[in-house]
Amino acid sequence: MIAFQQKILNLITCFRRQWPLFSNSERTTVCGADCMLMVLQLSMAEVNKQHHGDFTVSLSDVLETWKYLLHDKLGLPYKNMKEPENYADLKKAYHAFLARSNMLDLIDICQKCYGLGLVSEEESIASVQLLAFISGIMNVQENDDSVLSTPSTPVNRQNQENVKVRTLAKKCVYSYLNLLVNSKDDLALAYILNVPDRGLDREAFTNLKHASQNRKMSIFLMATSFIRTTELGGRGCASSLFDPLRVHVKGLSNLVNFIDKLQEIVGETLNPRIAGGRILSTVKMHLIKGRSNGDPFCQAVEEVVQDLDLKIKNIIDSQHEVLTASTTGISPARPKLHSINHGTVYCGRDTVKVLLILLDEAAVNPPTQNKAELLYDDESFNLFGITSVLTLFRSPAQSHGSSPKPLRQRIHNSIDEKKIKRRQSSIKSQFACTYKNELSEVKVKHFLSSSQIPTCIHPAPKQHLKAGYLTEGMNSCLGVPVLGTISENVHQTRSYTDMGKLSCQPRNKNSKNEQMDLNNNKVICDKESEPSLQKNAKIPKTSSNSQKELDSKIGGKRKHSKTASKNKLIAGQAKLTHFFHL
Repeated sequence: MIAFQQKILNLITCFRRQWPLFSNSERTTVCGADCMLMVLQLSMAEVNKQHHGDFTVSLSDVLETWKYLLHDKLGLPYKNMKEPENYADLKKAYHAFLARSNMLDLIDICQKCYGLGLVSEEESIASVQLLAFISGIMNVQENDDSVLSTPSTPVNRQNQENVKVRTLAKKCVYSYLNLLVNSKDDLALAYILNVPDRGLDREAFTNLKHASQNRKMSIFLMATSFIRTTELGGRGCASSLFDPLRVHVKGLSNLVNFIDKLQEIVGETLNPRIAGGRILSTVKMHLIKGRSNGDPFCQAVEEVVQDLDLKIKNIIDSQHEVLTASTTGISPARPKLHSINHGTVYCGRDTVKVLLILLDEAAVNPPTQNKAELLYDDESFNLFGITSVLTLFRSPAQSHGSSPKPLRQRIHNSIDEKKIKRRQSSIKSQFACTYKNELSEVKVKHFLSSSQIPTCIHPAPKQHLKAGYLTEGMNSCLGVPVLGTISENVHQTRSYTDMGKLSCQPRNKNSKNEQMDLNNNKVICDKESEPSLQKNAKIPKTSSNSQKELDSKIGGKRKHSKTASKNKLIAGQAKLTHFFHL
């Protein structure tokens, strides 16, 4: 297994030497087996969104397409394998993602090295062997006995948890190094966007992704451009006032400034050994900031950083050995430190090369056997503030008005509607008639739904009143408050008659209502009438003699006024009836 990995590393070394033949950038990174599978998952989800509207894909579909893609790229026959749906679009989206992220997968590097004749026959790798390595079959065959012989015990479970935490810590550290070397790597940014916690959730990543798609640049470069524009100001800052990214200025500024700090270390330190150690220690302090020393994530980060620091030392030592063996002593080459403009032209280049070698070694590691944990394990990721790549790239669901409203909102709306109806009914009660309900409180609710006009049997007694003293909703002589109805079909009004007499016209002879008794202050309403609001009015001052005289007149004329009052209207009824007809 190690010998096979070394062969792949030799191919990548040829790629580094002749990088202009492969790509347009010296900082192109290599996409390992796990990274290839994750890119395929995102590509399939994007194609499903275009065709079906959902940015999602099942694990079984990913594994079937993964197997078919490897056979297709390696040129191997794929027997008993059906071509996946929309495979042409999937393959196009896969390669477009790699090109956009400035990455090359292992298959492309091997095939280009073979095509350009950079590899001898002894160092060549068979397509079947490369397929077995990338798909994980080779690793399973070598470790099959050890995997089957491990029983499930609490100690083994604890070891599995420690391995999982170490894997997450390793991903975070390598993602920072990947983003430092290759700023177009969107997968690396997805892992460290909110590690440590910067308040950048899925919404922030979605806004960054949409903005980068509109500007046709990588996600991290979009974040850097936005922060530079915000900090420097100018004309471009005016348009960013309404940008959705302004909500995430603090978190994005924290991320961009930290990567700038790492870039300063690369540019200021000439010795790659010292620069690499400073970069790793800075990343470690940034990841464990705010955590306790006994945190398993902190311990895993420290172990990963120590391991990587030792690997950087070994890489630099091996490079010195190669340089020493290549010199003949007859015509020594001029040391690079004395070259012209070395401080500006080559500053940090050696450190970047060392970091690229470190990342290349990580790319040839065996793939993860548990594909579900790699692609869909949200629970273990969320324990350390990491979101799975598929969940992060999926935009949060937005409401378009078609979904049902929440229960709380519907309750508030119904309460508001009831308040509006109450306001309207209180306004209509101003024009109510003078009746009082004689039934119980239980029957009143039934009366509210009725719309018949209340009527009275007995006519009102004649009253001699001075003009100007009769006020709205009040018997001006006796000071008796008037009770009205809330019915929408009330047409009874009030007005002054020519003789200054108040009368009531009966509407229904079978009704059980009686006219208001002005002497004993008793009021009887129809079954279909409703109590209304009392209204304030001026009470005229009358002497006791006039009051007695009026009572005697009312008592004497009560029997003779029944026939005459039938043809007379309530005070003001003619005017308001004409008003409602209009």
